[in-house]
Amino acid sequence: MPAAFTQLEKTIGITFRNKDILAEALTHRSASKQQHVTNHNERLEFLGDAVLELISTEYLFSFKNKNEGELTNWRAALVRGENLANVANTLNLGDYLFMSKGEEASGGRSKESTLANALEALIGAIHVDRGYDEAQKFVANFILKDLQDLLAKGKDRDAKSRFQEKSQELLNVTPHYDMVSESGPDHDKTFVCALFIGEERIAEGNGASKQKAELDAAVNGMEVKGW
Repeated sequence: MPAAFTQLEKTIGITFRNKDILAEALTHRSASKQQHVTNHNERLEFLGDAVLELISTEYLFSFKNKNEGELTNWRAALVRGENLANVANTLNLGDYLFMSKGEEASGGRSKESTLANALEALIGAIHVDRGYDEAQKFVANFILKDLQDLLAKGKDRDAKSRFQEKSQELLNVTPHYDMVSESGPDHDKTFVCALFIGEERIAEGNGASKQKAELDAAVNGMEVKGW
């Protein structure tokens, strides 16, 4: 394990018993193209995603005066890729990732999806190596603590809702979405949608469904407009 991982352990306050698990959590899929790398972090990401959702749900369940709809939106704000990537940045997680030279050259260390996935993989690794309680402490210390700040920023509303509110507030116009294309077999389709304000094409997005493509377009639109 690279010596630099020791600093990450200090930052998160957890010392791994099995250092190989931490190394796997920080190995991007692109690195598996190199002959000496056999494991990458997607399996740990799969586990960490489920662990994070359970811990977040248990925490939010303690808010007894909130209904299911509100709690679902709050959980979405906590586990959204944007928020996880921000948390990953506070840990400088991108600096520790092992990836191919090509992926690194394309800005892989700062990609939102890569950082969010790595954080979920780290949570999965903590759960495997140190157990649920340690994973719970990590999530509480680095993710759940930001709930009130996320709510204050309106992050409990999805990107489409936030973009529409901004558009109506600033421009008095309701945005709309048009399907651009769909491709791939029925079991693995990719949809592309475009976001418009009036006749102005603001951004495009893609996803495994029309709804996800529109959400992606709204996220990109927020960035384009600086909202």
